[in-house]
Amino acid sequence: MILKEIILLWLCINNIQAQLTHPVVINTWAFVNSSIGAWNVLEKGGSSLDAIEIGASICESQQCDGTVGYGGSPDENGETTLDALLMNGKTMKVGAVGSLRRVKNAISVARHVLQYTKHSILVGDLATKFAVQMGFKEESLNTQQSKHLWMKWHNENNCQPNFWMDVIPDAKQFCGPYQPKERSHQKTHMLKGDRYNHDTIGLVAIDRNGDIAAGASTNGAKYKIPGRIGDSPIPGAGAYADNDVGGAVATGDGDVMLRFVPSFLAVEEMRRGATPTEAATIAVKRIAKFYPNYMGAVVALRMDGEYGAACHGLGGMPFPFVVRDSTMDKSKIVLVECS
Repeated sequence: MILKEIILLWLCINNIQAQLTHPVVINTWAFVNSSIGAWNVLEKGGSSLDAIEIGASICESQQCDGTVGYGGSPDENGETTLDALLMNGKTMKVGAVGSLRRVKNAISVARHVLQYTKHSILVGDLATKFAVQMGFKEESLNTQQSKHLWMKWHNENNCQPNFWMDVIPDAKQFCGPYQPKERSHQKTHMLKGDRYNHDTIGLVAIDRNGDIAAGASTNGAKYKIPGRIGDSPIPGAGAYADNDVGGAVATGDGDVMLRFVPSFLAVEEMRRGATPTEAATIAVKRIAKFYPNYMGAVVALRMDGEYGAACHGLGGMPFPFVVRDSTMDKSKIVLVECS
């Protein structure tokens, strides 16, 4: 009997060790280069936090889909600002920046918030001041492309569509400043999200020590009202990680999705026994119950390496995400049919 118990214990220990030496990384959309960068860190024994930072920073520098990093999604003033988050599933600490101005390396600034402060989120100009103090370079995030986008929207399209509701332009202009309409119920022409207006690079990684991290980076929604922050830098909305369970990330209509903290919900559903796909589906459907026309997706990774995703409202198109683990010789794009 004792010998049997010893054998069972030995098998259990080896199973745990096998799991701990089985790193994996997933990320939203078909951003394969981010997956490659993150995997290179994990494969060499690096930490999940480093993998997330490297993977997201690649997307930032390559301006993935024009919706991550500098030079994309100008706000109403024509300025590009950045949001990013990094969460440590071992310590449950978070570092995030919102509406970061004039600093390109948003995910790395978020890492510095996590590592060098007792805070969780810094925003706006004072986040920029913090970044410069930490040694980051201050520079314009605008490019000729972002300026062209803004000029076309502002001059040719008269600032339409936009994110305002029940307002009238001052002095009969189509653009702002705006004033509230009294008791108005008139529908306005609102911007609708698609993959080129609400893309976020979200990543979840498990390293060889079994530590998990999750993160996200984006330049937000095109022509947003200055100061707007979406779901990406909000813990539990854009990303969430817990060493005991797993991690999840979200992408899509951030103003809607953050109200339901879908990444947190997906992790909690996995804690209750749901598979990653089931957990992501529950999170997506929770939002669709109230906002049937929203666009978004959730990708989840369990601590045993199983992964899954669910999506909604991509107009009949499948949602792509990328996965890489030690059983694969290259990163794999997985397509998910949306509800």
